Amino acid sequence: EKKSRAAVRGTLVHTVLEKLYDLPPAERTVAAARDLVDPAWAELREEPGVADLFEAAETGETELAGWLDSAGALVETYFRLEDPTRIQPEGREELVEVTLPDGLLLRGFVDRLDVARNGALRVVDYKTGGMPREAFEAKALFQMKFYALVLWRTRGVVAAQLKLIYLKDGDVLTYAPDEAELLRFERTLQAIWAAIAKAMETGDFRPNRSRLCSWCDHQAFCPSFGGTPPRFPAEAAAAAGWRTTVPVTAV
Repeated sequence: EKKSRAAVRGTLVHTVLEKLYDLPPAERTVAAARDLVDPAWAELREEPGVADLFEAAETGETELAGWLDSAGALVETYFRLEDPTRIQPEGREELVEVTLPDGLLLRGFVDRLDVARNGALRVVDYKTGGMPREAFEAKALFQMKFYALVLWRTRGVVAAQLKLIYLKDGDVLTYAPDEAELLRFERTLQAIWAAIAKAMETGDFRPNRSRLCSWCDHQAFCPSFGGTPPRFPAEAAAAAGWRTTVPVTAV
């Protein structure tokens, strides 16, 4: 995927909020968080393609200053939604993973994991975009249920709260799953993986056109946009242990 200013800003804000909790609780102030933006950017801009987002433009320095200020504004919004001086996370950018009984490996990174004194879990995810309309809340919670399922399977505890923090408009979406729901969600993931495995077997990956397509960098290869998909890597699939009905030498 091509780098974009919006995506990189999201990474920058996540980094600042992660590093904020390196500070002692009393020092987690708006000013301190703002001071973390520039050093976080200095580190981030070293990644391939990031600095080019601004250096290619004649007004690059001015645009960069405004962009950094917009990132700082999102960080400031965070302080309206939570009091970081009263939070002591158990994990930040925490890798969580589990292998289900059918062999399906689930793995992800949690922005922040809080554990109360009574053992209750809270899973927190920061979003630099706006809160979705009510009709799309279920899709927004898919990622959080994924984390909740992994934590339940590894810790035996159902998360008391899943919390999405939307920094663009200062909204919060919370949800409390239960064990029965996580079991249903597990079956959903298994069905999705079965469909992926079937596509690997046949080499038939059909496009699913939606409004998200406007953000995709690969329309030139998509049949929905008149493109031609690249050759299916049957050899690589076979080498990785996938069963495939696609002839390895005739794809």
